[in-house]
Amino acid sequence: MAGRVNLQLVLHTAHALEARVEADLGAIGLSGAKLAALTALSEAGESMPLGQLAERLSCVKSNITQLVDRLEADGLVARQADASDRRARLAALTPAGRKAAKAGAQVLGAAEHDVLGALTGDEARQLATLLAKITAR
Repeated sequence: MAGRVNLQLVLHTAHALEARVEADLGAIGLSGAKLAALTALSEAGESMPLGQLAERLSCVKSNITQLVDRLEADGLVARQADASDRRARLAALTPAGRKAAKAGAQVLGAAEHDVLGALTGDEARQLATLLAKITAR
């Protein structure tokens, strides 16, 4: 049925957009998960316990440990001791991590402009309203 919206169309669109953004981020050595972690650390403005980072990104601690391992190997994050809890480790952005967070934000902004730039202002607001309605269920 032409023009009919179904869940498959919504999922296909979401996957296609995610693949495009992942490819664009991959071109600068990032992934969506890496950028999310870098952004959370950048917005915090200071080092953050790994458990808190996991909460901010809504994922389990073991995933954050692996993600921070990869970010550390890339030179984007450094682990630090937590002065208030010697069992805990903190994640801190390196200067390269700050630069990568900015570059990733630019990639996301360009993708957003390219994808959503085809919509009028009214269409963009309507889409935002509809997406919020769907996710609120």
